Amino acid sequence: MAPLRIYAFIDTQNVHLSVRDQGWKIDWGRFRRYLKDKYGVTKAFTFIGYLPGNERLYKALQEAGFVLIFKPTLELKKDRKLIIKGNVDAELVLHTMIEWSHYDKAVIASGDGDFYCLLEHLENHMKLLRLLVPHRWKYSALLRRFQRYFTFMSDLRENIAFKKVRGSTGRTNP
Repeated sequence: MAPLRIYAFIDTQNVHLSVRDQGWKIDWGRFRRYLKDKYGVTKAFTFIGYLPGNERLYKALQEAGFVLIFKPTLELKKDRKLIIKGNVDAELVLHTMIEWSHYDKAVIASGDGDFYCLLEHLENHMKLLRLLVPHRWKYSALLRRFQRYFTFMSDLRENIAFKKVRGSTGRTNP
C-alpha cells in the first residue's frame, strides 16, 4: 500500500499575524520541517498577498520548501492610514480543490472561520487530517465544530518559533 499523500494549505497572513500578536515570530523553515516530520506533509502551499519589495521573504519561503500562491494586493486608506489587503481565502479554497485528486489528507493552517465550508467538505470526505490554529485564544467560533482536529500553533512555539542566534545582529528569517 502506498503511503498517504499529505498536503498542507496555509493562510500565511493569518498565521503570521496571529503568532505576532502573541509576541513571537514563526520560523518558516522550522515550520516546514515540522509539517514534514509530524504529519508527513509532502507538499505545502502558502497563500500570500504579493507586495513588491518582499522578494527576500518569498525566496526564503520557497527555499524552505513551500509552494507560494500569490494574491494581488490592494492599497486602501482607512482613517488616514494605508491598509494593504490581500485576502487569500478564495485562493486557498480553490487550490485545495484543484489539488483534490493529488492528496489523501489535508492539513489546514488558519484560525479563520471563512474556511468552515472547506473544512466541512474535507471532513465529509475523510480528507481532513489536522487544523493548525495559530492562536489558542483568538480564532473563529465557527471552527469549534472541528476541535478534534485542532493543534494550536501557540503550543508549538518551541518547535517552530524563530530563535535568535547569540551574538548575531542580522536577521536570518525575513
